[in-house]
Amino acid sequence: MKVTVDERKFAFIMCTNNRQYCLEALHYIKSLAVPDGYTVETCIIEDAKSMTEGYQRAMLSSGAKYKIYLHQDVMIVEKNFLQHLLDVFADRKIGMIGMIGSPRMPENSVMWYGERIGCIYSSSAYHMQMYTAGAVEQPYQQVEAVDGLLMATQYDIPWREDLFQKWDFYDISQAFEFRRNGYQVVVPAMEKPWCIHDCGASDFRNYFEERRKFQKEYRGR
Repeated sequence: MKVTVDERKFAFIMCTNNRQYCLEALHYIKSLAVPDGYTVETCIIEDAKSMTEGYQRAMLSSGAKYKIYLHQDVMIVEKNFLQHLLDVFADRKIGMIGMIGSPRMPENSVMWYGERIGCIYSSSAYHMQMYTAGAVEQPYQQVEAVDGLLMATQYDIPWREDLFQKWDFYDISQAFEFRRNGYQVVVPAMEKPWCIHDCGASDFRNYFEERRKFQKEYRGR
């Protein structure tokens, strides 16, 4: 059944396997200023088979025009975050917003091997610091892909659950899908970071196989 689009609703979508992380992320979401006339909902997926499967299921279940897909370990600290999204999305050519992005993806499709822009607060068990990947042109700058820690959209494009069935490359793939459909992907200029990312150790068990799929689908190799 087709869900009616609510032009004045935000949906926060999160795949989670850690209740404490999830509750903390929700605490920050509930503290955000909501623009007049808008509403907010949350969609928590606890049994996702993959990131694409969980996000696709949540996307289809929500009628919110504006969807914010975020990791369970991301806390949004900028109170006016939602208004900032509306300001950027006022340009209807923009389909996706991220906090960290690659103006041009490296040939090997590994984001951190190339130039990146944007900023976040990066937290670990020992300390928190501001991480600036690179300066962003005002008011926002186009990129080829964004980091999946937070991806905000104003259009629904299917997630490639047919291709990426693990937990890697779902984000870069989705940015490429938006650009395939004629939309821009951007990172906004931020005076200070809008989010804290509680970074943990990465799991690379499936990373390189997922990269091979990405290279074949989007790079023709």
